[in-house]
Amino acid sequence: MSEIRGDSLFSCVGNTPLLPLKNLGSKLPSSVQIFAKAEWFNPSGSFKDRVAISIINAALSTGELSVGKRLLDSTSGNMGIAYATFCAKMGIPITLVLPASVTKERIIIMRALGVELILSDGDKGSSGAMRLAREILASSPEKYFYANQYDNPANWMAHYKTTGPEIFSQTNGEITHFVAGMGTSGTLMGCGRYLREKNPQIEIIAVQPTTASHGLAGLKHMKSVRQPAIYDADFPNSFAEIDTEEARVMVRYLAHREGLFVGPSSGAAALAALQKAENLDKGVVVIVFPDSGLKYLSDRELWSGE
Repeated sequence: MSEIRGDSLFSCVGNTPLLPLKNLGSKLPSSVQIFAKAEWFNPSGSFKDRVAISIINAALSTGELSVGKRLLDSTSGNMGIAYATFCAKMGIPITLVLPASVTKERIIIMRALGVELILSDGDKGSSGAMRLAREILASSPEKYFYANQYDNPANWMAHYKTTGPEIFSQTNGEITHFVAGMGTSGTLMGCGRYLREKNPQIEIIAVQPTTASHGLAGLKHMKSVRQPAIYDADFPNSFAEIDTEEARVMVRYLAHREGLFVGPSSGAAALAALQKAENLDKGVVVIVFPDSGLKYLSDRELWSGE
């Protein structure tokens, strides 16, 4: 019998495709191109796989995460699913705090993966989930490793070591503008730092909602929330503030015209990229699309446009 070969779950993380958005850029000069990094090709379906592995491996190497401890963190969805995927594989028990207002798909997936799931007040969003996670930690500090994705440098380092180099290589170093949404800000800070080191002329564009009260899952309005410790407000070259409904319209456009079924934060990033590209005579604009639309199926208004 011939040897059966297979890749490990961990080896499937990263090296995601970079897709040209030709219909989105159809009215642009031929010298301006827009590309999207398709992060839903990662095993758990989002860019957070990179970060989850980075945080877990760093904690194992320092001994912060050891036998008998549970991984604890707050999440709005993608990070929790990534943690759950790799903790299940590694036999690490996990407790996650999630706002009750998230789409039911995310709750179902995490419970299917064996997570001890604690739902926080949905009206308080991800900030409320973070506060509750810290209260849980304070009540039993010996029981948990608090992964703390918002402040953990292993977050941005994941993108510095993987996503940034992939983008630079896939564009043959020709990237001129990098566009990323901000939740924890890890993608923006990690990729941005790597790209700026390779070419200081690359413009780093940070995407956020126009207001604190918005409907763009995974994104934060940094001016009105507790800012992650890994975030540096002086780092981006510019900011793009995107209206929720306009981003949702873009999500439907990407599905109908590009054949890309993506989540709301991707719509916001695509709109920001297009706004930038429309003012260029020449350039290669790269966006990170964090996930697909599969976790948002129950958001009927998103897909119907009503």
